Amino acid sequence: MSDPETQSPINPLPPVVVALFLLIIGVEVIFTLGARGLIGGQEAIGWRLGALQKYSFSGDIFDWMLSNGVWPMEHVMRTVTYLFIHGNFTHAAFSSVLLLALGKMVGEVFSAWATLTVFVLSGIFGAVVFALILNSPSPLIGAYPAVYGLLGAFTFLIWTRLGQLGENQARAFRLIGFLVGIQLLFGLLFGGNAGWVADVAGFVAGFLMSFLFVPGGWARIRAHMRRD
Repeated sequence: MSDPETQSPINPLPPVVVALFLLIIGVEVIFTLGARGLIGGQEAIGWRLGALQKYSFSGDIFDWMLSNGVWPMEHVMRTVTYLFIHGNFTHAAFSSVLLLALGKMVGEVFSAWATLTVFVLSGIFGAVVFALILNSPSPLIGAYPAVYGLLGAFTFLIWTRLGQLGENQARAFRLIGFLVGIQLLFGLLFGGNAGWVADVAGFVAGFLMSFLFVPGGWARIRAHMRRD
């Protein structure tokens, strides 16, 4: 037993979550400082636009690759790189805050590689669903689909806990329902793109992957298959 007086009242963030946070904020700080002329000179003013053109996810480009069966890495990588490009500092800040909150809760249960896998694969799945379902000319940017994947994993943890307690497991989905409802409301009132489709897809991916990544998940799945 450790001495309570020597224990920190704040649990440290998982390193993988800190690394993702620093990457997102680091990229945004460079763009913001460049746009204000504080670094990079005149050329830096166009850094964000150049990054959007090179690293954002394009549904049109994905459709072209799918139709032609050609998958150049410079475009395939967009399914991941778009997660670290944001429209402005506020966009990046909100993504980062949610990443820290959800990443901490998920990372305390999942291993580092599992947390990173949920983040990356949820982002990829969100982008692919965005391209397949929609015909949007607007590029997809921002970490929200991957962050929603972490929300899916967190929801899975709550869902599992409620099941163990014999309570209504549907309560675990209140947060995602609230967030999607807010997005749809803001879209109706102020206009906006259909990025919420990628967010919901990311949530679904994160929730389903958690069956495999939660400690003991593989053992439970094998036991269930043997019973069947």
